[in-house]
Amino acid sequence: MKVNRHVKIVELVNKYDIETQEELADRLREEGFQITQATVSRDIRDLKLTKVATDDGRQKYVVLKATENALRDKYIRILKDGFVSMDMAMNILVIKTVSGMAMAVAAAIDEMRWNEVVGCIAGDDTIMCAIRTMEDTAVVMDKIRKIVL
Repeated sequence: MKVNRHVKIVELVNKYDIETQEELADRLREEGFQITQATVSRDIRDLKLTKVATDDGRQKYVVLKATENALRDKYIRILKDGFVSMDMAMNILVIKTVSGMAMAVAAAIDEMRWNEVVGCIAGDDTIMCAIRTMEDTAVVMDKIRKIVL
């Protein structure tokens, strides 16, 4: 999926000094993504990756820091695209997602930095969110409903 691939690309360019599209494509293939050079090129454009000089005079891809509003919009879009349903068990919120989207949705929820959310654990299509209190669980559910509905 595109969202998962984008998450992996950001992870890779933050972890390694990636100089070329070919190198990025190779690293994605090593991570199990079946992609073409054209797809990598589009992803670089979509993610607004840019090249900067390294200390040794070479270049590497970096993620341009988006404005806070642009990031928030992206997290909202991920939440909307991946959300299927949710249910609470005391102060634990269980969120069902489209298959393969749980990690991206959990990352989006974490990045929302809601005070009520302690953290999220994601599988393939299910997220467990630890919430501070039962009352806070209802608050988070309302916040999510306002976004996805």
